[in-house]
Amino acid sequence: METHEQLKRKINALEEEVKLYKRFIEHIPFPFSYVDHEIGKMLKKENDISPPTVEKVEKNERQKPIIQWKMDLQKDYPFEQVEQFLAPIFDLVSHHIVFVDADGIITLCNLQAANDVGVNRDEIIGKHIRELLNIPDEQIMTLKTLRTKQPLYNCEVLDRYYGIINTRILYNEDGSIKRVISMFQSLNQMKEAEKLAIAGRIAAGIAHEIRNPLTTVRGYLQFLKEQLPEHIVTLIEQLLIPELDRANDIITDFLNVAKPNEMKAEWIGINEFIQNDLDLLLRSEALLHNVELSYGLDEKLQHHGVYIDKNQLMQVFINLLRNAIEAKTEKSLNVHIQTALHNDLVQIYVHDNGPGIPPTIIHHIFDPFFSTKQTGTGLGLSLSRKIIELHKGSMRVQSEFGRGTCFIIELPVYLKK
Repeated sequence: METHEQLKRKINALEEEVKLYKRFIEHIPFPFSYVDHEIGKMLKKENDISPPTVEKVEKNERQKPIIQWKMDLQKDYPFEQVEQFLAPIFDLVSHHIVFVDADGIITLCNLQAANDVGVNRDEIIGKHIRELLNIPDEQIMTLKTLRTKQPLYNCEVLDRYYGIINTRILYNEDGSIKRVISMFQSLNQMKEAEKLAIAGRIAAGIAHEIRNPLTTVRGYLQFLKEQLPEHIVTLIEQLLIPELDRANDIITDFLNVAKPNEMKAEWIGINEFIQNDLDLLLRSEALLHNVELSYGLDEKLQHHGVYIDKNQLMQVFINLLRNAIEAKTEKSLNVHIQTALHNDLVQIYVHDNGPGIPPTIIHHIFDPFFSTKQTGTGLGLSLSRKIIELHKGSMRVQSEFGRGTCFIIELPVYLKK
C-alpha cells in the first residue's frame, strides 16, 4: 500500500509530465487533430496560436489512432514552416530523408544524408536533387516518383549507392504535387559489417591454427643452429626466421583488423592534436624520406575537439603517410593535412601529389589483404578505417590517377565543456 506522501509525489510527477506535453503541443506551429478511438478522446489545435483542446469521441478499440495536419497556405504557417519544425527531428534518424518539391528542388535534407554524400546540408537546400546524388536523372528514384506519381515501397537501389528506398507523395488541394518524401536506408555499412564479421572468424582460425606452429618452428630453428654448418645457420638467420616473423606480423595485423585493441578515448582539441602531437611524430618520417609536410587548419575548430584514443589515431596517420611514401615516384612528394568544420563533423583531409590510385582498384583498397606492393600485407588501410569507425567516424578516398590521392576522415566533433 502506497503512503500519502508517495501518492502525492506520484501525482506531482504526473502533473509535471502533462505540463511538459502541453507546452510541447503549444509550440507546434500549425493546426492538427489527433483522435484516439481506444480511449475516446480527441486532441485538437485550431490554429498556430490557440491552446490545444480535448474532446470526447466515440470509442472503438479496433480503430487505429488518426493524426491529421490541417494546412492553410493562405495563413502564416506554410509547409516550409512544417519542414523547419521536422528538420531537427529527422536529424536524429540514421537513414537518409530528403523532401523535394514538384521541380525536384530539395526543401529538406537531414544530416545523415548530407554527411554520407559529403555535402554541406545548408548549401544543398534549394538545389536540384541531382546535385546531391551526382547520378543521372533517370537513376534517381525520387524523380521517378515525380514523373509517374507512383510511390515506391521498399525498392532496392543499386547505382552509386546500395540500399532500400521508400517514397511518398504529398498533394496540394488542386491535386498537384506539393512534396515527394524519400527515405533511403543505406546498406553499405551492413555489407562492411558482414565483411568484418567474416574477417573476425577467419582471424580467430588463423591465430589458433597457424600462430602456435610458427612459434614452435621458430623455436626449434633457434635450438638447431648450434648443431648445423655455418652456411645453414646463415640461411636460418637471414631468411627462415625473418620470414617466420613476417608471417607472425601478418597474423597480428589481421587480428587487429578483426578486433582492435581497447580504446582509451579522451577529449582533445583536433587542431592542437595535429599541430603538436601528430606533427612531432610525422615530421621525422617526412625528413627521412624528403617529404614536404604542410597543414591547413580551420580556425573554427579552435574550440572544438574529438573523443579519440591518441595512439590509435596516430597509427592511422602513420599508415597514410607511409603509403604515400611507398607510392612516391621520382618527383618530390608533398603531403598536405587539412581540417574543416562540416555540419556536426570534423573533416580531416590527407592529400598527396603522388601517382594516384588507378580507377580499377580504388574500390578495393580497404579490403583486407589487398595490396599492390610486393612486400605489403594489405592490412594497413583496413586497420586504419576500422580504427576510425570505432571512433564513430568514417574514412573514404578520392584519387585521380596520375594526380594524387586524398583520404578523407570524418569524426564527430564536440565543443569543449
